Order: sequence, then structure tokens, then C-alpha cells
Amino acid sequence: MISKDLHMHTVYCDGTASPEDMILSAIDRGLTTVGISGHSYTFFDTSYCMQKEAIPRYIAELRYLRAKYFDRIHVLCGVEQDYHSTYPTDDFDYVIGSVHYVKVDEAYIPVDESVEMLQEAVEKHFGGDVYALCEAYFATVADVVDKTHCDIIGHFDLISKFIEREPLFDPRHPRYVGAWQAAVDRLIPCGVPFEINTGAISRGYRTEPYPSAEMIAYIREKGGSFVLSSDAHSPDSIAYGFEEYDSVING
Repeated sequence: MISKDLHMHTVYCDGTASPEDMILSAIDRGLTTVGISGHSYTFFDTSYCMQKEAIPRYIAELRYLRAKYFDRIHVLCGVEQDYHSTYPTDDFDYVIGSVHYVKVDEAYIPVDESVEMLQEAVEKHFGGDVYALCEAYFATVADVVDKTHCDIIGHFDLISKFIEREPLFDPRHPRYVGAWQAAVDRLIPCGVPFEINTGAISRGYRTEPYPSAEMIAYIREKGGSFVLSSDAHSPDSIAYGFEEYDSVING
């Protein structure tokens, strides 16, 4: 039985609805636990994340909503902590550790903004070698638990967001496979579950979740565990596709 969804965003960052609207939608969908996980403050890019001065209000509102709906659903106040964020996480109930950027010198390259930005970064910072960018990305992902002390590993292969629409690289290439397998091997001993994230499916970018089917099989073979996440940015995408992928969690 699908009972929880712990990855979603509200108007406090780049979501479209209030925390209360997201909670009410989760109740309508029959969930017993809901977690709001605002994007952590990133000083180098404030376009999508929670603003530093708003975070205490975010925490207070989630505490209020937990009390308001305690008899209908369990509400958790979480954070999606970017690898490069320095904002403390002590006041949150749980942490999703994610990598949204590859840092090269003083440049922070977003891996999920657009193919054009990735292509530009490959030429400018990696000498035209797209697999060097992928290796840098997965080397960062490999360290995400140690850096963020997260409870859940977020969208493991986010760099492949656009791969079905505009194939910037071949996910079967030996260097790509070697990079992500090395990251899995580093993360498995941490004992932190990987999320199966359906967000890119609900928004029309992909037809399969993060991580890919090949990665899920490898993670399972190595003894890793999973948790379903919708990465919802609107009420209608909470628990999106969970029925289809529930067997991956329990099978």
C-alpha cells in the first residue's frame, strides 16, 4: 500500500501551491504521511530555492499544519538540501540530498536547466568532452550523503533529464556507466535509500523515473533500498505514478 510521499515543493520555492494545498491533496489521495521538502537556500542561485529569510516561516507553517491535520495525516517538514548549499539542516525533520550543479572553479553549472546550458558547459569547461561532465557530476553525487547527511538520496541521475528528448550523451557509453556505478558503489555502504523519483515523468521530460531501470537493477543487486518520491510541484502530481513503481519498492 502506498502511504507516503516525502518529496514535494510549494510556493516557498519553485512550486505552484501552498503547503496546505499540497497536504490537502495528499489527504485526498489517501496518504498517511506527507513531507514538504523545500529547496535549500543556495547563495549562488536564488531563482528557485527558499529565500533565507523565509525559512523560519516555512518551518513554523509546517509545524502549525502538522498540528492542524494531525488526525488526518502525518505532516513532516523536510528540505531538499543541494550538495552546494551551506544552510544548516538541524531544524528539519528529514533531508533529501541532491546534486543540481557541477562546480568547476567558481562556476556552478545547473544540470537540469537546459540542454543548451549543458552543451555550453561542456565546451567551456570540459574541452568538448561530455563524458567528463558526466564523470564530474557522478563524482559529486557519490559524496552527497557525506556532505549533506541526508536521509534520502535525491534523483540520482538528474543529469539525464533531457536524454529522451535531446540525447546529449549515450547512457550506455562505458564512461557514463562506469561513473554512475562508481557512485552507487560509494553510496551503498552509507545505508541511505535512493528515491525512485517520478517528477520528470509527470512534467513530460521522461518516460521512466530517476534512476533508470538499469541503475535500479544495479542498486538492488548491490543491496540498496528505495523510496517512492513524486517531486511534486503542484497538487495534481503528488504520488504520481506510484502504483506502477510500487512493485519496485516491495518486489
